Amino acid sequence: MSTQYGNFPGARPRRLRTTPAMRRMVAETRLHPAELILPAFVREDVSEPVPLQSMPGVLQHTRDSLRKAAAEAVAAGLGGIMLFGVPEESKKDAVGTPGTDPDGILQAAIRDVRAEVGDDLVIMSDLCLDEHTDHGHCGVLDAEGRIDNDATLERYAEMARVQADAGVHAVGPSGMMDGQVAVIREALDGAGFQDVSILAYTAKYASAFYGPFREAVGSSLKGDRKTYQQDPPNARESLRELELDLSEGADMVMVKPALPYLDILHRIADAVDVPVAAYQISGEYAMIEAAAANGWIDRDRAIMESLTSIRRAGAGMILTYWATEVAQRLNRGE
Repeated sequence: MSTQYGNFPGARPRRLRTTPAMRRMVAETRLHPAELILPAFVREDVSEPVPLQSMPGVLQHTRDSLRKAAAEAVAAGLGGIMLFGVPEESKKDAVGTPGTDPDGILQAAIRDVRAEVGDDLVIMSDLCLDEHTDHGHCGVLDAEGRIDNDATLERYAEMARVQADAGVHAVGPSGMMDGQVAVIREALDGAGFQDVSILAYTAKYASAFYGPFREAVGSSLKGDRKTYQQDPPNARESLRELELDLSEGADMVMVKPALPYLDILHRIADAVDVPVAAYQISGEYAMIEAAAANGWIDRDRAIMESLTSIRRAGAGMILTYWATEVAQRLNRGE
């Protein structure tokens, strides 16, 4: 546009960025506490919560401190809590017996949290053997030390039944075994737990960002999980996994990790009509906390920006270790 002052732009997008109130009004993506899910670890052999060195601010809870964390989550308006059990080292074995023991630490934690918060919080549980096996893999090994997919499915079916019996609202099978959703759905329905839902770990990649999680669950892993978790270069593969999970009865689907796989998250969110979650994992958390501790980034802004990017990519639910903190900030209008 030509004026007496020369050529100036007629369109000025900056007008919609002029004040905090203006930016808030036209924001396309918003975070809400109900969309956040808190992953929480409960450890069997401790009398006090144990801080995790690689994840500052995150604890291995006692059963009592877990109940308090669940109550805080309800007060903050969170959508859910995802429970991980850390049994005593001496109880681990080749088939992950603590994971199917009705009195195992994860089942006890489910009952504790259900007693504390009832239906005010969606109680989810990790349905996987890695925390419970002495070799640290997500399933049963064969004579040559490889994952036995079908023998593992039998263990998953039993895990589903004991977790449902303990009072869980949703199970999260994270082992990436072929056919796991179908077997778990059949086991739940056959035991009368038709209302227990399945959050399928649909696209779970063999990522370098899981490192701090190993400390959190006291992992005994020997080797790696590249033969059953997805290969990072592959994208179309995730859509095949998605099709299989939905056909087997998944109620919700998830992408893990989140930030390195936003493209996968976006593709899956565009392809389905079921709720989609993303897990902002331990390495993502640790990077921001470490950079902030060194004064390299603004911690609070980086947290909110990372979560907003996950939400913008299509996640309707986000598992994040900052869930309660962020919900409290949102409630204060920050």
